[in-house]
Amino acid sequence: MNQDIINKYGKVCAVIGGQWGDEGKGKLIDILAQEYDYVVRATGGANAGHTVYIPDPVEAGKTKKFVFHLMPSGVLYPNVTGIIGNGCVVHVPTFFEEVAFLKENNIEVEGRVFISDRAHLVFEYHKLIDRTLEERKGKTKVGTTGRGIGPAYTDKIARSGIRANDLLDFESFVTKIRTNVEMLKKMYDIEFDVEAEIEYYRSVLSQIRPYIKDTVYMVNKAREEGKTLLMEGANGTLLDIDHGTYPYVTSSNATIGGIVSGSGVSALKIDSAIGIMKAYMTRVGAGPFPSELEDAVGEKLRTTGNEFGSTTGRPRRCGWFDAVASRYAVMINGLTAINLTKLDVLDEFDTIKIVTKYLYQGKELDSIPASLDILDQVEVEYEELPGWKQQIDKARKISDLPENAQKYVKRIEELLGCPVDFVGVGVSREQLASK
Repeated sequence: MNQDIINKYGKVCAVIGGQWGDEGKGKLIDILAQEYDYVVRATGGANAGHTVYIPDPVEAGKTKKFVFHLMPSGVLYPNVTGIIGNGCVVHVPTFFEEVAFLKENNIEVEGRVFISDRAHLVFEYHKLIDRTLEERKGKTKVGTTGRGIGPAYTDKIARSGIRANDLLDFESFVTKIRTNVEMLKKMYDIEFDVEAEIEYYRSVLSQIRPYIKDTVYMVNKAREEGKTLLMEGANGTLLDIDHGTYPYVTSSNATIGGIVSGSGVSALKIDSAIGIMKAYMTRVGAGPFPSELEDAVGEKLRTTGNEFGSTTGRPRRCGWFDAVASRYAVMINGLTAINLTKLDVLDEFDTIKIVTKYLYQGKELDSIPASLDILDQVEVEYEELPGWKQQIDKARKISDLPENAQKYVKRIEELLGCPVDFVGVGVSREQLASK
């Protein structure tokens, strides 16, 4: 174990998205995971893709890409136990697709990946409802991935959800799913073959049983025994159902609160919280985006940064780094450090801008307003910094970066009031500069 990591970030460390998701959480989690015993994913479902690049075990000099939608990102290490927590919503077919993909790459997960018995399940009818409701919204579409996440969380809150634990009493499960489908058919005017869904779960029942555990007890017991926990957030702070740009948000808590409720680990046991933020901003789907660049600069960020969704392939909207929104994320999560990702995407820019203020009707706003009408109308004030115009992919220490790159990082630290401990300088596992 690298005691420097444990000494600095503690035995329970949370990694949280600090923007609108897609910040690159998977990479840091993958890097830190080798030092931790458990990686615990607490919220979200198969709508959140975490991408990890590792050295290809077969072809020297090449990288291998892994995209996880449900699996905790740390499963690539054989010593790590992966937990899909009670705050997640689990689409079982997607879970088994990822198990199969890992097996194809000689990574076994049996006996070291577990699904909380309290986690709710996502069914095909949730996907159907998701698509149906999105189509009915017309111009007011949220931009959902169509993976059924929102409807699954709706059932959870309505107390009609079906949990992983229900599969362990299969006859009761059958009764519950039939009752739900009959009710949902009437509510949404849809047709759905519930018997085909039942038969699928009957066919995989023996396979899924070993994965279902009381993970709340498991992770708390592990902590009592001195084991270390890396808590994996999904989506991002500005997509949080309570604190994000509602209603253009995800259906769960993507902030530190979701880590606590979605894992069963007390907030008092969390030692540190690392926020992941891109060196610029991106957003997928609809909703306000104060620093958005709908011009050639925005297109350059998109193409250079390969800003296309890992789950949907949709092009991401791009803009300059927003210190107002990011400072809000620091405040909400109590962030103790930041990983600034994809700094290398800015290598070829002559000048780089940072949003430093939101102005509304001539007055500066203290933070992100709840009103989207106001957020849509804010004027942003920028601070412009010189670029560095050289490749930074070989830097392994922040002090190795060109002077102007270091100044950019330092200015972000000053504006956010939080140290930048890591800087991403490329997609691969080793392309990370630290203090």
